[in-house]
Amino acid sequence: MKIRLLLIVTLFTISFAFAQETPETKTATAPATIINVESLPHYGELKKRINLTGVVTTADKEPEFPGGMTLFRRKFAENMEVIYAKGKKIDTRVYFIVEKSGYINNIAAISNNKDHAKAAETALKKILVRWKPALVADKPVRYLYSFPLSLQKY
Repeated sequence: MKIRLLLIVTLFTISFAFAQETPETKTATAPATIINVESLPHYGELKKRINLTGVVTTADKEPEFPGGMTLFRRKFAENMEVIYAKGKKIDTRVYFIVEKSGYINNIAAISNNKDHAKAAETALKKILVRWKPALVADKPVRYLYSFPLSLQKY
């Protein structure tokens, strides 16, 4: 029963974690910029684990998961292993790059709980689907995608 409750809470939390602004709700289109990697919250760890050369965080057209982000969230949640929360709250930030080819590469999850980070990375690696790549001036670019993931023990 506790595991089911933990799974339900995790799935509910994941749905909020992926609640990003959609292209239809943007009020202004900002020009795409090359990321300033030193400004990333986990730069020290990311530079060891991810190739950040030439990535962007904004694009004329952001990458699209086939079937939409709702399907991506569902697939991620289905692949996410349920772990026992030893502490009260686990915060994880998942980073990955959608390459010019549309495939996901350079996956890293940074967390205050190593098991949760590994489970998030593994869940993302199991989604073997080609995305529509991000576009800048109608040319595909490497796009750094990130999202928060939290687990709260009740």
